[in-house]
Amino acid sequence: TMTIHNEEQIVDVHVRSGVYSSDTIFDYTHGYIATRLFSRNACFIMKIKKELIPELQEIGRLAFERETMRDVYSPNNVWALFQAGSSRLGRLRDWVLYGKHIENLCTGLPLYQ
Repeated sequence: TMTIHNEEQIVDVHVRSGVYSSDTIFDYTHGYIATRLFSRNACFIMKIKKELIPELQEIGRLAFERETMRDVYSPNNVWALFQAGSSRLGRLRDWVLYGKHIENLCTGLPLYQ
């Protein structure tokens, strides 16, 4: 499921698929995406690159398009490949940078950037 909060410039994406379940937050105000993978008990954070990640309004349109026209393929699919590296627990400085929504998603989990 996807929830778009236009006033806060936040997109919440919840994937419920057993071992592959995850929650993702696109925080356009702070410019970061965080994905919490439940199978790994970890949070992956990446900077939003405007040339690769659709704008907030575009995500809503793409989600609507995908839901109503399942056979239509868009060239703007968002995929990310995470490579495990060193992790650390979030610090106050991190949460100021990433924002409260990502803090709520990732507090207490190892952070991979």
